[in-house]
Amino acid sequence: MAKILKSEDIKIILATDCGSTTTKAVLIQFVDGVYRLTHRGEAPTTVETPFEDVTKGVLNAITELEELSGRKILDDDKIISPVKENVGVDIYISTSSAGGGLQMMVGGVVKGMTGESATRAALGAGAIVMDVLASNDGRLYHEKVKRIRQLRPDMILLSGGVDGGTVPHVVELAEILETANPKPRLGINYKLPVIYAGNIDARDEISKRLSEKSDLTMVDNIRPTLDRENLQPSRDRIHDLFMEHVMAQAPGYKKLMSWTDAPIMPTPGAVGEIIQQIAKKESISVVGVDIGGATTDVFSVFQGQFNRTVSANLGMSYSVCNVLAEAGNENVLKWTPFEVDERELTNQIANKMIRPTTVPQSMKALKIEQAIAREALRLSFEQHKSFAVNLKGVQQERTISDAFEQTESGETLVDLMELDLIVGSGGVLSHAPRRQQAARMMIDAFLPEGITQIAVDSIFMMPQLGVLSTVHPKAAVEVFDKDCMVRLGTCIAPVGEIKNGKSMMTYKLEFQNGTIESGELLPGELILFPTPYAPLKAEFIPAKNFDVGKGKNQPVNTEIFGGEVGIILDGRGRRPFEIPKDSDSRMQKLLEWSKVTNEYPLTEDSK
Repeated sequence: MAKILKSEDIKIILATDCGSTTTKAVLIQFVDGVYRLTHRGEAPTTVETPFEDVTKGVLNAITELEELSGRKILDDDKIISPVKENVGVDIYISTSSAGGGLQMMVGGVVKGMTGESATRAALGAGAIVMDVLASNDGRLYHEKVKRIRQLRPDMILLSGGVDGGTVPHVVELAEILETANPKPRLGINYKLPVIYAGNIDARDEISKRLSEKSDLTMVDNIRPTLDRENLQPSRDRIHDLFMEHVMAQAPGYKKLMSWTDAPIMPTPGAVGEIIQQIAKKESISVVGVDIGGATTDVFSVFQGQFNRTVSANLGMSYSVCNVLAEAGNENVLKWTPFEVDERELTNQIANKMIRPTTVPQSMKALKIEQAIAREALRLSFEQHKSFAVNLKGVQQERTISDAFEQTESGETLVDLMELDLIVGSGGVLSHAPRRQQAARMMIDAFLPEGITQIAVDSIFMMPQLGVLSTVHPKAAVEVFDKDCMVRLGTCIAPVGEIKNGKSMMTYKLEFQNGTIESGELLPGELILFPTPYAPLKAEFIPAKNFDVGKGKNQPVNTEIFGGEVGIILDGRGRRPFEIPKDSDSRMQKLLEWSKVTNEYPLTEDSK
C-alpha cells in the first residue's frame, strides 16, 4: 500500500498476528471519540504444507472479520484501502511468529559482558537466542564451529570489545564464524545475515573474514564503554534484516509484506513495544509475561530500561515436561491441595505434551495444571531477574583477565517493591475458568511486594497493539486500556520479618459507596475484598520493621484500584515465602487461601 496518513486521519485499523498455529485478526475503529476493538476473527496459520502461503490464513481470518462486522474489507483477495464510505480500512499492519519466529545466535568476547549485552539486544528485538558464543565459554574451537553448523540460525549478532579495546579476541570469533560458514534455516539462495556491533577498531579485520561468506552489516558498538550499553542500533538492524531476509524466505511473506503499511514485526518484539508504551505513558514500572505452549516470555521496564527474556524450555504443552524437570516434583506438588502420586503427576504432564491442545477435564486436573503454571512462571521470572541487570561494578579499572572472570554485569533492575503493574498473557492465564485463578497464579509466582496492580490480556491482542504503537501510539494505548487489559485488582504485601501471631500491618479501606473496612493482617493470611475497578482510599500502617512501599515503619496513604477480583491483602510473607512443609498443614493452608479468594467452586471435586 505504501501510503502516508496523519494519525488523526486513521480511523479504521486492520491488524493481524500470524502465530505458529493460529492467525488472529482484529478490527479497531474510532468510535465516540476513542479507539476501540470492535471485532475479532481467527483462522489456522497456513505457512506449512499443503498451503505454504501465509496469506491464505490471513485472508481467512479477515473474511471472518467481514462476516462479524458487516464491513467489506477484501476485494478479489486484496485489502481495500483507503476507506470509501463503509468499505475498506485506513491501514493494515501485522506481526508474525510463524515458522518458529526469529532464531538468532549471538557472540561476544566475555560471556557476562558483551555476550550478555548482545543477548539483551537480540531478545529486545523479538528473537529467540539459540546460543551465546564467547571467548570464555569453555568450549574448544572445533566445538564452537560444530555448534554453529548444527543450529543454522536465521541471523548472527557479533559483538565484543569496547571501542579502542581488544581486537584479537573479536577477530577470533569472526574466524570461528568464517570456518563454520553456517547456512540459513530458511532459503538456500542467500547469504546468512551477520550484524557486527563490536569494537570499531576491529571492523576492517571482521570485514576481511566475513564479507565474502555472509551478508555483513556494521552498526554502532553495543558496549562502547564498560559502563554504557547502546542496544538500539542493533535492534533496529535486526528488525530490518528480519524483514529483508528471514520473512522474505518464508512462504507467502513477500506478498504479505506488500500489503502492510508498516514493517512486519516479530510477535515478541511487538509485545515489548506495547509494554514500553504503557510504562512510558503512565510513568510506572511494569512486568509482562506471556506463557505459551513451548516458551515463556517475560518483559519488564524498570528505571526506564526495557528487558525481555525467553525461557525457551518452559511452556505449558510442548515443553511442559521441562518445567517438571527444572522445578522438581516437590515444587510442583506443594501447590496441590491434595495428595498426588508422582506417577499420576508425570502421566498427566506427559499427556499434555503429547496432546497439547487438550484442556483439563476435572477440577483435580485443572489444579495440577495451574500448579505447573506457577512453577513455569516462577522459573521464567527468576531467569529474567538474573538477566535484567544494570552495569554497576564494571566501571573500575580491570585487566583483561579480570574481565574474563566476570560472570555478571551488576545487580538486578527488577525491584519488586517498585513494581506497579503485572500483566499476564497466554492461555493458562487469559483463559483461566475464573479470573481469581489467574490473579493467584501471578501473585504466587511473582511474589509482588508492597502495592502492585494485577491484570491479564483478555484475548492476547498485545502483538497487534505493539506494532500499532509504532504508527499510532494513541490508538494502541487506548485499545490496550479499554479492550485488551482486564484489570484484576491490587495486591498489597507487607515485607518484613514475620513473628507468629503478631500483626504485619493494620489497614483501612474506604470504598466509593461509603463502606469502610479496617483491621489487621496476620502472618499466613490472605484477605480478599471484592470490589470493581474504581479508585478507593487506602491507609496501611506497617508493624515495626515492616515495609508496605515507602520504607520500614512508614505508613502509606494512597489511592488503589479494585478489579474483576478485587483487593488482595497478602500476609504470607516474602524473603522467604514459605508454604508449610507438613503435608496436612500445607493442604489446609492451600484450601484456606483458595476459599478466601474464591479461587475454585466449593464442591467435593474441588477438594
